[in-house]
Amino acid sequence: MPNPINKVIKILITSDFLLQSGWGLIGPIFAIFLTRQIQGGDLKMVGFIAATYWLTKSIIQPFIAHRLDRDHGEKDDFNFLVIGMYVANLIPLGYIFSSQPWHIFTLEFIRGISMACVVPTWSAIFTRHINKGREAFSWSLESTGVGFAAGIAGAVGASLASIFGFKIVFILVSLFGLLSSSALLIIRNSIFFRDRFAPRVPPSEKPF
Repeated sequence: MPNPINKVIKILITSDFLLQSGWGLIGPIFAIFLTRQIQGGDLKMVGFIAATYWLTKSIIQPFIAHRLDRDHGEKDDFNFLVIGMYVANLIPLGYIFSSQPWHIFTLEFIRGISMACVVPTWSAIFTRHINKGREAFSWSLESTGVGFAAGIAGAVGASLASIFGFKIVFILVSLFGLLSSSALLIIRNSIFFRDRFAPRVPPSEKPF
């Protein structure tokens, strides 16, 4: 009988499901919000804002990952993961008070730095704790959870925005995100003080 999925993997998948459920609400409406609610907002600005997040995250992420790989143990990884998650999930509250393009650019820059802390550390902890013989199934659960969360949230987010407006959606994004961040605290006592396992599965890029 195959080993059951362990607690750390279950919590990481649950946390990511909540995270994607929250941010998935924004997916279909963010460009509309930028062009309607931000002064001077147009499609060109939407593209540059997306670039700000992805370039910031992509440039900073390898340096953070390299720094953390030099330390033996997961305590630093876990701290970077949790702090990065909390900061990133407060960003949607900033959208509520934004009216100028530079407000959004600043928020996306901060989110890029935060997610540069989250993505490699989440993947590293997931990879170290994955059950031997359950690697493919564990990653499939993660991918399936993300897919369901993003798909359902996209439809719900568009409906909520059309009925209640953008603010309620942004509040819900932060709420789901903060729940996701807090869920990680459940596994803080399961974190290794030094590496016990060599990675068995290469971490995949997560669709944040």
